[in-house]
Amino acid sequence: MSITKPNTFLSSSVSAISGTVSNFNNEILEYVNPEKPTHDHSSVYYKRFFISKFNLENKVIEAKFSSPMKIAEGDQITVSGYQKDNAFQVLAYSNQTQDVINNESWIVLCFGALFFFAVAIGLLNSELVLEGAIIPKLFLFGFTLVALYMGYRALLIREAIKLLSS
Repeated sequence: MSITKPNTFLSSSVSAISGTVSNFNNEILEYVNPEKPTHDHSSVYYKRFFISKFNLENKVIEAKFSSPMKIAEGDQITVSGYQKDNAFQVLAYSNQTQDVINNESWIVLCFGALFFFAVAIGLLNSELVLEGAIIPKLFLFGFTLVALYMGYRALLIREAIKLLSS
């Protein structure tokens, strides 16, 4: 098992781990929209997350992606991400056995961050905020926080991808 860590400020919490997959377990987590009609079984109303838990040598790894990971027991893989609680959270992975590289879309997160930031700027210029109303200021604060989080998450995924390619 090898662990590499970059030297840049942004990615101080992002690292990469290589090893052989063992104790592989796949799960599906589904969220159902409570407002969907009971007779409609369309998948549009479901939000699925594929959770993969496994070990790389002696480290516990957990990955949550919108599509299932393309790994199997005994594959040689490299994962990049960060340590959270007792498990290493995967942002991107490279499976050398099956020749697969995958990650969540950092571009979509960037567009989402830009959208929330644009809404926050629109709120900033609204008359209610200028008059000092508290509710628009709370929305302004909330949209700004969401935009910053989405932008930060996108940058973390970019750093994880760069770490895999090095």
